[in-house]
Amino acid sequence: MNIIDELAWRDAINQQTNEEGLRELTENTSISLYCGVDPTGDSMHIGHLIPFMMMKRFQLAGHHPYILIGGGTGTIGDPSGRTTERVLQTMEAVQHNVDSLSNQMKKLFGKDAEVTMVNNYDWLSELSLLDFLRDYGKNFNVNTMLAKTLSLVV
Repeated sequence: MNIIDELAWRDAINQQTNEEGLRELTENTSISLYCGVDPTGDSMHIGHLIPFMMMKRFQLAGHHPYILIGGGTGTIGDPSGRTTERVLQTMEAVQHNVDSLSNQMKKLFGKDAEVTMVNNYDWLSELSLLDFLRDYGKNFNVNTMLAKTLSLVV
């Protein structure tokens, strides 16, 4: 059974784009797919269950999962969906959580050859503010961002 058919059989697909194209691609090619998690705690929780179950199913069907652990983004926090400011963790706490989550992922997904795990701290920590502003900041208009912020406040 194709992975797409299996996931549909399990009622694990709510929406998809180009079902036939995806089915054909996964039948004829080993694809790579990724899922990311921020290290807000030292253990996986129920919110990780569905995405990582899907990743494991794809892996068992011969596809290659990439796991992104957000050691860099975990140091600043993600305010998405929150009405209060997240308490910032120490670098030591973030690293402890990254190590713990990495070990759990290795147990779930197997040896290194079967999964690729990356930590965005590895490249974000080398990015200076000036490099960021020069290379990426030029794509964002401060007036546009302020207008959006002000419309939320008013």
